[in-house]
This record gives sequence, C-alpha cells and structure tokens, in this order.
Amino acid sequence: MPGRRAPLAVVAVGIATAATLTAASGDAPAAAAATTTFTATADAFVDSSAAATNHGTSGQLGVDGSPVKRLFLKFTVSGLPGAVSGAKLRVHTDDVADAHSGAGGTFRATTDTTWSETGVTWNDQPAIDGTALGELGAVSRNAWHELDVTSYVTGNGTYSIGVTSTSTDGADYDSRETGATAPQLVVTTGTTTTTPAPSADPVLVGVGDISDSGSGDSVTADLLDDIPGTVFTLGDNVYDSGTRSEFSSYYEPTWGRHKARTRPSPGNHDYNTSGASGYYDYFGAQAGPSGRGYYSYDLGDWHVISLNSNISMSAGSPQERWLRADLAASTKRCTVAYWHHPLFTSGANHSPSTATRPLFQALYDYNADVVLTGHNHQYERFAPQNPNGGLDTARGIRSFVAGMGGAGHYRFGTIKPNSEARNSDTYGVLKLTLHSDSYDWQFVPEAGRSYSDSGTTACH
Repeated sequence: MPGRRAPLAVVAVGIATAATLTAASGDAPAAAAATTTFTATADAFVDSSAAATNHGTSGQLGVDGSPVKRLFLKFTVSGLPGAVSGAKLRVHTDDVADAHSGAGGTFRATTDTTWSETGVTWNDQPAIDGTALGELGAVSRNAWHELDVTSYVTGNGTYSIGVTSTSTDGADYDSRETGATAPQLVVTTGTTTTTPAPSADPVLVGVGDISDSGSGDSVTADLLDDIPGTVFTLGDNVYDSGTRSEFSSYYEPTWGRHKARTRPSPGNHDYNTSGASGYYDYFGAQAGPSGRGYYSYDLGDWHVISLNSNISMSAGSPQERWLRADLAASTKRCTVAYWHHPLFTSGANHSPSTATRPLFQALYDYNADVVLTGHNHQYERFAPQNPNGGLDTARGIRSFVAGMGGAGHYRFGTIKPNSEARNSDTYGVLKLTLHSDSYDWQFVPEAGRSYSDSGTTACH
C-alpha cells in the first residue's frame, strides 16, 4: 500500500534460513530452524448477491455477513527442508476506509483443494468443511494480521482455507494481485537446541522507540540478527497507540522474530491503549505481571531490572518499594536497570523526567552501575552521576538514552552537564557485554552509517 513498507518477513516463494538466536545469553545454537514464506497460489471471494460471478482477479478479498461474502485461499507448499514445527497464515487488510472490521472472519480448511481462482463462484464454491483454524477479531485497515495454522499445515502439499463472517460490517483483505501484501503462509521447520558456552560473557542488546509504519525498525532488527544474547526494549515498542493490531502489523514482522529472547519495558505510547493491554497481550509473561510491568532477572554475574515509568514511581509507591526489596535480595555484584523516560537527557523534544528520580535514587543507594532509557529518539551517553545529576566517579550510575530503534529522529536542545556522547541521525542498537566485574558498551549503527561509541567501565 502507498506509504507503507513491505514487512521484512516477505520473501519470494522459497526458503529463507537463519540461525535461531537463543533466549538465554551464553548459549549457542546447535541446530538452526528454517522459515519458508509461501504466497498464495490462488485466492478469490464469492458473493451471494452475484452468485454466478467470478471475482478471482480482484485485488480485494471480501468477507461479510450481508450480503454474504466468503473468501478462499490456496497455498502450494513444497521443498520444505524438515518437519513442520510451526505455521502462520498472514493476511493484509486493504487500504480503504471500510476495510477494517470488528470481526476479521472465521477460518477453516476446505477438503476440496481443486477449485480454481478464475472459476470459483457462489454457485460453485468448495464446502468449508475441514479443520477449524480459528478467528480473527477486530482488524484495522492497511495492516497485517496473523493466525496460527500449525494444526493444519503438516508438510509439503496443497492447502485450502475458507473464511466466513456473520458480521454485517465485513473486512476486506488484499489479494495476491497486490504483490507485496498478498496472503502468506509462513512455515517453520526444524527445532533449535542449545549447548552451553560457559566461556562467553552474557550480552544484553536493545533500544527503545521502535516500530511504526516506516522502515527504521527493519534496519535495527537486521542488526539483532547478528548479535546473540538477551534483547531489551526501552518502551514505545510500537506507534502510535500500542494496540494489539499495531504490534501485529509493525513490531511482529521485524523485531518480532527476536521475541523469544526479548525482555521488554513499556513506554507512554504503549499505554495509549488502556492499561497497555496490547503490550501485555503481545509479550505475555515476558513483560512481567500484567498491569505491573516491572520485574527482574539475572544474566551471569549481573542483576537486570526492567521498570515501568508509566505508573507511580514516587518514594513509597509499590514499584519503588518492590525495587528496593529486589535490590536488597540480589546477590550479584553488578546491576543494570532500564525503563522508558530518562532522568537525564539533552533532547529537545522531551525534557528530563524528574518523576523517575526515586527509582534512580534506590538504584544509587544499592550501588547499581547502569541505567538505560529511551523516549527521546536519539543516542546519548552520560558520565556516572548521582541522582541529582552531579558527577560521581566513585558511586555514580552511568546512564544512556537509547531511543534510536526505528521511530523518526529527534534533535538535541541545550546539552546537559556530564553528557559525553551524542548522535541524532543514526538508527542503531546498544550492546552491553556483561563481564564478571565490568561491562563494555557499544553503539552498533545501522548498515552504511559510521557513527560509533564504545567503552568499558568497572562495576562498583
């Protein structure tokens, strides 16, 4: 559709193989899974109000309850390199005002796979009588939507799917005639096993302010393909409103392929949907307790804390009390914490978020080492500071603003004290290598750009 990028997952019919990166840092893949994306070999819709008409060459696939419209999809799966471990059906809604619907349709296999795209009509349609595959709820216009069809797609062969709806406010999807937004069947084969690599220090890599209708998140997702370890996010995972549909349309085709190893944090745009329900629904248990959004985990000799700067952070708040208890219970020498809104930033678009100071204070009181934030769409590194912004080379916390994940760049305003490095025109990710008593940081820029920043600091 105009103004939209084709999702990174879309490839020509064939095989795109990549090593599956592990969820736990320090593990190395022993076997790689393969992902094959097939485009529909035939698709059409039939219409009860035009019972003898064929719509096989239409650029649109309608499904509706009145007049009744049904759509049919057919895929030819061949050349799979191994046993099927997963399959997803992906359909894209049209970019017209009435393409959206509160009911995306009910999907079911058809046992008859002999129907033809240019021959099928309402009067001569296959029975929708096979395996029940599920339903799509509300679908927004000009967006990708996915359905798990692993129960149906078991190997090489021909697969036919019929879609119905009882809603009088039907949905319209793009057909294979549209090219990049044609229906897709994404099949994963093989499994990934891991073997310990105890000599490797853990890697924590990520960024904030990630996915929208542009292409910036595609280039940062490409960087993650080559960096093993645990992925963090610094909020505003998807724009503009953090809906489940936006996660499916924007985040899933790019950063979504690293979801299994991601430990996210939420941002204000994620909370534009009430209670950040899209965020919690998409990430599930990986986002910590739903509605709370703060949690911790360990990587090697490091304690890692993901916090939520969209809820109360005041001294004595549930989050602040939890943080202090969590820090007191940790046995790790080194600590890194991350959330969305920065206490220290020179960005012109968003001023420092002083409401986060109680969290920074608690971390400082327990000798934490690093704080990572986003919100301003740029990169900035500060020298170690105390919670009031004073230079503190003995106990201070080094902080980073890493909001260069894919959303449009922001400019800098007045440069704040102790700001040591800045960039506002390069997408990239921040990579931390976590040693037993120190850490290395590295700004990894998008392909074709030269900006870099790196260094090493000892833990307290």
